[in-house]
Amino acid sequence: MKDSVIIVSGGLDSITLLYDKAETIALAISFDYGQNHGSKELPYAQYHCEKLGIPHITIPLSFMHEYFKSSLLDGAEAIPEGHYAEENMKSTVVPFRNGIMLAIATGIAESHELKRVYIANHGGDHTIYPDCRPEFINAMNGATEAGTFVKVCVEAPYTEITKAEIVARGAALGIDYAKTWSCYKGSDVHCGKCGTCVERREAFEAAGVKDPTVYSED
Repeated sequence: MKDSVIIVSGGLDSITLLYDKAETIALAISFDYGQNHGSKELPYAQYHCEKLGIPHITIPLSFMHEYFKSSLLDGAEAIPEGHYAEENMKSTVVPFRNGIMLAIATGIAESHELKRVYIANHGGDHTIYPDCRPEFINAMNGATEAGTFVKVCVEAPYTEITKAEIVARGAALGIDYAKTWSCYKGSDVHCGKCGTCVERREAFEAAGVKDPTVYSED
């Protein structure tokens, strides 16, 4: 039964969830908020939705680029390099991004009488992203259920698993990960050195899955 909406970026995690829950998804939503890598990741969201026959829309959130502070909005040169566990990676946080996106997706879900909103945060996000943690997801779920007539629930099936486990799941689903995007710098190929690139490389290695990604730094 197609009773859900998914927030899909074009990244590895959300594309995996898209395939994982395809039979239940009535609509996929991407957001263009002026992110450095938007021109790279958003076309992949569209590509996979078309492949699966899932309706897809992209909603512009230009106010975030104008008023929010984050290196993710300030150009490739502003993105720090290193592992996500390092303190400087906090600059990539876009304040309350998931809260804003979930609120919009919930409104759209209720408008179409859909009961669920999927989001693909995972266990590795918890280190620096407050709006990816279990307590945040639980709080948002309480708010969306209380604030809608159809009692929309927020579901984040990957919250407690690793990116490596997501890769393994996606490989089993036959996903072409060459057609996903992670790098926050948004150049022609993945830089191989920013936090998302490091995490991506480690996930494929830990999962024992061949990494199809082209990196500028090997």
